[in-house]
Amino acid sequence: MKNYLGAVGIVTGVLIIFVSAIQFNLGMFLIWLLFLAGPVLVLWMVWSVLIADVVVKETFEEQWYQDEPEMRRRGLA
Repeated sequence: MKNYLGAVGIVTGVLIIFVSAIQFNLGMFLIWLLFLAGPVLVLWMVWSVLIADVVVKETFEEQWYQDEPEMRRRGLA
């Protein structure tokens, strides 16, 4: 598993826990802790994604909208 996928998974999990804690009123300390940690976690996730060693083979002009061939086949584009 790549490093950026772990960061995305952790931040998504924390978001789900945060929303669940609010819904079930689990405790203000936990809710505030997750609320205050949220921006730091999002910045860490963005940094992990931006520095990830991923090579993209398609250019924007070639793959700007990947469903376009299917839409043209159906006569929608």
